[in-house]
Amino acid sequence: MADTDKKKWIGFDLGGTKMLAVVYDHDLKPLGRRRRRTKGNSGAESVIERIIGAIERAMEETDTKVEEIAGIGIGCPGPVDPNTGLVHVCVNLGWENVNIGKILHKQFGCPVHVLNDVDAGVYGEYVDGAAKKSRCTVGIFPGTGIGGGCVYEDTILHGADISCMEIGHTRISSGSRTSGYDLSGTLEAEASRLAIAAEAAKAAYRGMAPHLYKETGMDLSEIRSGALADSVKHGDTEVKELIEEASRTIGLAVVNIVHLLAPDTIVMGGGLVEAMPDLIIGTVTRTAKKSVLAPYKNRFRVVQAELGDDAAVLGAAAWARKRTPVAPTAAPEPTPAEPTPAEPNPPAAT
Repeated sequence: MADTDKKKWIGFDLGGTKMLAVVYDHDLKPLGRRRRRTKGNSGAESVIERIIGAIERAMEETDTKVEEIAGIGIGCPGPVDPNTGLVHVCVNLGWENVNIGKILHKQFGCPVHVLNDVDAGVYGEYVDGAAKKSRCTVGIFPGTGIGGGCVYEDTILHGADISCMEIGHTRISSGSRTSGYDLSGTLEAEASRLAIAAEAAKAAYRGMAPHLYKETGMDLSEIRSGALADSVKHGDTEVKELIEEASRTIGLAVVNIVHLLAPDTIVMGGGLVEAMPDLIIGTVTRTAKKSVLAPYKNRFRVVQAELGDDAAVLGAAAWARKRTPVAPTAAPEPTPAEPTPAEPNPPAAT
């Protein structure tokens, strides 16, 4: 048994509002967890202290000593350098060029692998979720923005020193909406939960979504996934049409992805999808199947993510396990060979 088989792995998911640390055994069975609020507006130093504290509390709850940790995987929002552990930028946390990998390595003395948080989630679904046994899977996660990730033959797709698959920032239309930077008509600008909520607030103001108006008014902070699903359930047809329109837009993005990568599985997750899986995934599937080139039509499926909040922590831990070199098991000392008996002297010729 290799030395790492006796040790534990830590998966960590850093979100804009909450963070989660989970301790796993070598077979990635969860042993214990610790969840905390991120408090991102408190600054990078404070958030890092909270990350370390969450990991330490998870270790305490599972009686895990520092020397038992084989590696840590952490999923962080925004573009990251998977080689050095540098988070290039994280808008929601106000981070810029924060080397979280180096900081955690110094604190815990073990290998640390930093991933984009959506990459971690997609890898988790690939390892033991909705995309298990896929050759290639792409994840699309609509929320405040739209995150994306790709796992190709057990490898997370990324650039030489930066994560990629920024699906939300690909241009999908000639529309004028933006999502926080200058490029208009992006998938995120047209089809994120925030984009849907903004249009739904207008519909509520115009009297076209009476249930939504009654429950939330026009407050964007209140028009979240559950409120949108409730609005549809109670007959706000305008809101349903907004969600279907956004889903058709995502379906066209899936067409582009299928033509580029030919994934066999498209995984969709996040609160919006969880609240209305049939409406969203059904619309995305119909749009994509209708629009792809004929040879690709039956070569992919669009499915709902299965692991919820555990996807990113599991994916991060699994990636750390995959990427951490395992010390070879010492070979047993060779048993000395028995001496070969000497051949008897042949009889002398007479």
